[in-house]
Amino acid sequence: MNILIFGPNGSGKGTQGAGVQKKFNIAHIESGLIFRENIKSGTALGKKAKEYIDRGDLVPDDITIPMILDRLKQEDCKNGWLLDGFPRNGVQGKALSEALEKEGIKLDYIIEILLERETAKNRIMGRRLCAKDNNHPNNIFIDAIKPAEKDGGFVCRVCGGELSARSDDQDEEAINKRHNIYYNKETGTLAAVEFFKKLSAEKNGSPKVVEVDGKPGVKEVGETLAAQL
Repeated sequence: MNILIFGPNGSGKGTQGAGVQKKFNIAHIESGLIFRENIKSGTALGKKAKEYIDRGDLVPDDITIPMILDRLKQEDCKNGWLLDGFPRNGVQGKALSEALEKEGIKLDYIIEILLERETAKNRIMGRRLCAKDNNHPNNIFIDAIKPAEKDGGFVCRVCGGELSARSDDQDEEAINKRHNIYYNKETGTLAAVEFFKKLSAEKNGSPKVVEVDGKPGVKEVGETLAAQL
């Protein structure tokens, strides 16, 4: 089972991807990690990528895609893989599709977690960290995990510990910048999603497109997603 997963920052894409990986015993491949591993290992592609990164430029697709293909051919991907974080636009989507076909690698599913932009933004900015245990989920904008109220403020819903917010979660400009890329249907990530939807329609539902409403809780979204795979 080979899968591409899409969803905006704040949609729970990483959490749901990890759940799919565990349920189906496939490799969860994060595109950013591929870059870091190649650069750290000093591979030929990694050295080329580093030159662009050091200049502050985007790494060209003719370097990125071979890196990804090499990762997808490794032993832990034998049972399948879930690729997260690539492609980021329609051009990359088309190039990846052609590269996979050339290598004889079948793409089985496209997962799209649907979430309105404002909701996604609120979920990011609403995340709170518990001083006693970072694994205690708290979010002021999600009713199911909303922190407890105490003395006019919030405390951890699990243990009553003090809460804080990560500075990057409160960087509205950075959040908007990431969402501008994702939600752009012409040159952004949603253009890649649309490419694969069109491809699926042309090829009688292959790869199969699975759309999941990201508004419910993590458990509910995960159950809905698993039922469609």
